[in-house]
Amino acid sequence: MHFIVLIWGFTAILGKSISLPAVEMVFYRTLLAAIGIGLYAYFRKKDLRCTPKLTLTLLLTGFLVATHWILFFLSARISNVSISLVGIATTAFWTSIIDPLLSKRKVIWMEVILGLLVVLGLYIIFYYEFELAMGLIIAIGAAIMASIFTIINSRLVKNTNHYAITFYEMTGANLGIAFFFPFYVHYFSAKGELVMAPTFTDIIFLLLLSMICTVYAYTASIHLMKRISAFAINLSINMEPIYGMLLAFIIFKEYKLLDIQFFVGASLILVSVLVYPILNKYYRRRALKMQNFG
Repeated sequence: MHFIVLIWGFTAILGKSISLPAVEMVFYRTLLAAIGIGLYAYFRKKDLRCTPKLTLTLLLTGFLVATHWILFFLSARISNVSISLVGIATTAFWTSIIDPLLSKRKVIWMEVILGLLVVLGLYIIFYYEFELAMGLIIAIGAAIMASIFTIINSRLVKNTNHYAITFYEMTGANLGIAFFFPFYVHYFSAKGELVMAPTFTDIIFLLLLSMICTVYAYTASIHLMKRISAFAINLSINMEPIYGMLLAFIIFKEYKLLDIQFFVGASLILVSVLVYPILNKYYRRRALKMQNFG
């Protein structure tokens, strides 16, 4: 799971290297990802067939994925990337609340506390840039979307091929972004038009972004949901900005990122990620003992 998160951390590096605006870049990312997983399934004889009802569910879940990405980039545009990352860090917290509501089970306060610990860690890292409230609110919206589609996928993967999930969700995300284009051009595009002509270098980086960071990483993360809870997935994903900043330090020599605040905040996030499986195992054993005793 952490290898996948490390790959997602590399998306920030690729995103910085692609000259296309963010929304157009995500449009190509989802389009190439849908084509890539479709070709892979065709040549490897993977069955992508689903019932009409399930196909519609997956396409609509893809709309949630697109909404998540659009809100994330919108947050970064009207505020900055730091605030966006702090907002996204609330994903695990929202999962700890939304998952029990959908599952009709009790809230696990350990998950709530660990989710808030992650938010505190990223707040410390980006303290001096933490000033634009609207950007944070939009980023929290993106986090809620991420929480919902992760919970949905954790249920779908139990009875659905993970290749089919990725294919239809990337198709749905691509359609969702296409439907968003008119609003984007009118209200958000800096040039008042779509920028759809990638350079040769952009094409290379887009292929890496779509094939490695999306087709492989997204599909593998869904497959892991058969064994890992939605909360654990989202908790691990909070390491993405840490990995991304370390990669930026190595590749772009962004030395200013790694100050004392970074190490304090990163330590809190790391502790929450490492402590979760230990506490989860303890509470499971405790619940089992109480069940046997009863």
